Amino acid sequence: MPEAILPAAPVFRDGAVFSEPYGDTYWSLDGGPDEARHVFLSGNDLPARWQARERFTILETGFGSGLNFLCAWRRFRETAPAGARLHFLSVDKHPCRREDLERLYRNWPELAPLGAALLERYPPLIEGFHRLHLDGDRVVLTLLWGEAAERLAQVEARVDAFFLDGFAPSRNPDMWSQPLFGQLARLAAPAATCATYTVAGEVRRGLAAAGFSVDKRPGFGRKRDMLCG
Repeated sequence: MPEAILPAAPVFRDGAVFSEPYGDTYWSLDGGPDEARHVFLSGNDLPARWQARERFTILETGFGSGLNFLCAWRRFRETAPAGARLHFLSVDKHPCRREDLERLYRNWPELAPLGAALLERYPPLIEGFHRLHLDGDRVVLTLLWGEAAERLAQVEARVDAFFLDGFAPSRNPDMWSQPLFGQLARLAAPAATCATYTVAGEVRRGLAAAGFSVDKRPGFGRKRDMLCG
């Protein structure tokens, strides 16, 4: 039987949200939604790339607060062609509890309606796959609770864009491992892209070894660089 998993326990301190086990923040201190738009949407050339598509698939490593998903959903709702569908898959070993997400979403009034819709369907913290149909079935969110590489090995998809957003490689190396990058390469559609906030050498080398062509671009806020591929 599927097992319950250990939830995250975000700590709210001085206007930021931290993970004490990983010693890292959930988003940039310079602003979470702005970072999501700069790094993950612009870094994957979105929304331009879904303009002529009936279906677009995004895979995220590290669901965390759900912020990147909410920002992508909002832009898709604003800009995608009528009748288009967004598939968004996201994996997390220690997902947040519903009550913690409710508290987090108070920080982003512009995302509050979508956050409320997500929380209405938020699944139990039990390992495995959980599929949520949102926005009249225009957006399909698949949450994969458990070890990232193990869960991704069970996925069959053709992913157009990857959001690589685990905690820092020095804090959470499993989310930046070669087995995980190999799964991303297996799932990548032709011309798939990826983006991440980190330019750590092991990440650049790991993505390149998996077959991605990567380069640095201007980062968000106080981070000088980010990585796109």
